[in-house]
Amino acid sequence: MKLTVRVWRQAGPAAEGRLVAYPVDGISPDMSFLEMLDVLNQRLIEAGDEPVAFDHDCREGICGSCGVVINGQAHGPERTTACQLHLRSFADGDVIDVEPWRAKGFPVVKDLVVDRSALDRIVQAGGYVSAPTGSAPDAHATPVPKPDADLAFDNATCIGCGACVAACPNGSATLFTAAKVTHLSLLPQGAPERASRVLDMVDAMDAEGFGGCTNTGECVASCPKGIPFTSIATLNREYLAATRSGRR
Repeated sequence: MKLTVRVWRQAGPAAEGRLVAYPVDGISPDMSFLEMLDVLNQRLIEAGDEPVAFDHDCREGICGSCGVVINGQAHGPERTTACQLHLRSFADGDVIDVEPWRAKGFPVVKDLVVDRSALDRIVQAGGYVSAPTGSAPDAHATPVPKPDADLAFDNATCIGCGACVAACPNGSATLFTAAKVTHLSLLPQGAPERASRVLDMVDAMDAEGFGGCTNTGECVASCPKGIPFTSIATLNREYLAATRSGRR
């Protein structure tokens, strides 16, 4: 395959950025999108140019490190992570725009790399339990209804990649926060901090400069792990109940 990749190049947080076009040929449709960027970077290095900076780690779709906007879509045209997106999703000769996550809470560090530590601070505000849960063999000591366990697991699959924020026209982190709140609110181990958790995490989300949720649904459509839209409704219910209880 031969592709033309227009990559966002930005030397630093305060620098001006722009799209730079690079031809990339001799690549296989079975390559992942990140492998194609590896090939591009190798050729840039051989030519004495600065390689494109981008985040990656496990390349198995589970760590949440990778994240780029491809032709205007978070992670690209398939509902998966950028590391699991293969070039067979594109046609030979395509022109592909590659940009970083765009959100006030995700400032650009360099090229395609953004600072996503805001999500870590949201989790630090309340995404934990204080109840001793014991070791693995003791996990069944506290029965949990199967529907609750299944829904908690569905929300626990969030990998914190930030695609929901990048896809949202408001730059909202509501789906991310909702996944963390819903996961723990369904389990008895999360009960002690149930009220304070949702209040503190929403406060932290707002403090980081993320936008508000207007139920557009782009977050759910772009989430590679399929976090359900109903999680946002659960977050709203939990928040309303916590404000009425007066507990923090």
